[in-house]
Amino acid sequence: QVQLVESGGGLVQAGGSLRLSCVASGRTFSSYGMGWFRQAPGKEREFVASISGNGRSRYYADSAEGRITISRDNAKNTVYLQINSLKPEDTAVYYCARATSNGVVSTTRSFDSWGQGTQVTVSS
Repeated sequence: QVQLVESGGGLVQAGGSLRLSCVASGRTFSSYGMGWFRQAPGKEREFVASISGNGRSRYYADSAEGRITISRDNAKNTVYLQINSLKPEDTAVYYCARATSNGVVSTTRSFDSWGQGTQVTVSS
C-alpha cells in the first residue's frame, strides 16, 4: 500500500501563493497518475487537478481558473500543487491521491490511495 504525505499548507492572506507537496512511498510512482482534491467545511470533496504518470498530461477543474498548476518530479516521488492569487474560498483541506491508472482522471472512484491532507486557510 502506497503512503502519501502532504505538506505545505498553512495560513496565508488573500492574494498570496502556496505550493503544496505530496511525497509517495514505493518504487512505482511514475506508473500512476496523481491528483489533488480539496474539501471545505460542510462540503463534499472536490477535484482540483490531476497529472499523468509521465507528467505530460494535466487536467484541471474549472474552478482552477488558471491560478493552479499541478506538476510532478518522478525522481523525487513527489507531486506538487501551486496555487496563486489565493482566495478565501480556497480554504479547505487539500488531499493528494494516486490514480488507479497512468492517465489523467477526475472522479474520486478513480483514485485508490489518499493522503491525510494538509490544511490551507486563506484570510481576507
